[in-house]
Amino acid sequence: MELGLGILLALLAGANMVLVLQVLRRQSPVSLAGLENQLNALEKNQQRLEQTLRDDLTQGRAEALQHARSGREEFSGTLKAHGDSLLARLSEATSLQLQQLEKVRGAVEQKLQQIQQDNTQKLEQMRATVDEKLHATLEKRLGESFKLVSERLEQVHKGLGEMQTLASGVGDLKRVLTNVKVRGTWGEIQLGTLLEQMLAPEQYERNVAVVPGSNERVEFAVRLPGGHGSDQPMWLPIDAKFPQENFLRLLEAQEQANPDLVEKAASQLEQNIKTEAKKIREKYISPPHTSDFALLFLPTEGLFAEVLRRPGLFELLQNQFRVTVAGPTTLSAILNSLQMGFRTLTIEKRSSEVWSLLGTVKNEFGKFGDILEKTHKKLQEASNTLDDATKKTRTIEQKLKNVQLLPTAQTEELLVNTGQSSPVNV
Repeated sequence: MELGLGILLALLAGANMVLVLQVLRRQSPVSLAGLENQLNALEKNQQRLEQTLRDDLTQGRAEALQHARSGREEFSGTLKAHGDSLLARLSEATSLQLQQLEKVRGAVEQKLQQIQQDNTQKLEQMRATVDEKLHATLEKRLGESFKLVSERLEQVHKGLGEMQTLASGVGDLKRVLTNVKVRGTWGEIQLGTLLEQMLAPEQYERNVAVVPGSNERVEFAVRLPGGHGSDQPMWLPIDAKFPQENFLRLLEAQEQANPDLVEKAASQLEQNIKTEAKKIREKYISPPHTSDFALLFLPTEGLFAEVLRRPGLFELLQNQFRVTVAGPTTLSAILNSLQMGFRTLTIEKRSSEVWSLLGTVKNEFGKFGDILEKTHKKLQEASNTLDDATKKTRTIEQKLKNVQLLPTAQTEELLVNTGQSSPVNV
């Protein structure tokens, strides 16, 4: 019985038939036949069981296939039903949306037509308003323009009357300028105005007797530095001349395009200028009381240009008569140069003071260098002392490296007991 149960357990556990046979051989031969019969029966039962299992498996597989086929068919039907339903809903929604869009399109078209009508009405109103304002503005501007033109014409008419008055005034001025004394006074006034604009009042004087012991007085003289005495200035004479007759003859000859008359008038003007330069040299140039040259001022640029146009006249006046011809612009440049000379002289006068100040600063700077060197030595000694103290500190720290630190409270109590006023944290 126990042997049959062992064999059955071996079979149920999936043991190998060879193992079963080995077990059986170890048993007695008396029960071998019965055991073989039992084994055959068991084998048949196993075969039947296997056949039954195969049949059940085949049937289950067929049923599973049938169920899967049915499920697929059912799913396909359900999916088709859902698709049909969805298509119907989509068709319904599309139709509804088309209806709504149609309503919206109709409303938009109606609104656009209304807006177009309103815009047309407003544009018409604006056009009428613009036409009305434009017409009013145009009439107003035309009226203002005609009024302005009338005023300007009236001003032109008045200006013509003033021009006639001015022409008569010019004639009067021409008659006045025919007087030599009046012309000289006019040139002197213009020269005085230029000097007043360019120089300080103490830098020039009027009607100066530049030559000691002489009764001749030059119209203007510029005070120059560097005179022969410490208190006596050196003067630069400036005399104004206006030879109008010869200049007008020259202009008339140039207008007539007559070379002979032009040359004749130019020669007379040149001779007149030479004569005036000679008078200036004889009357006003007396170094060292004056500069070694004088200025002949011509009050108009046209007259000055005619003098410059004559070949060699300007150089002749400078070299022979020591007179420099100057027009209004040239005189301004000369006066600017004199101003620079005055500034240079002031700088030269102060240069000695600056040099003395620099000498004093140099002496004081030498003393400062000595003090700075001593200070450097003291600082070097202090630095060396600090280096020695630092080395000593490091040596002490090395010596005290293994000393145990006291707690903070104990250290404060100890310092208080030893008479310290303020505890030191270690």
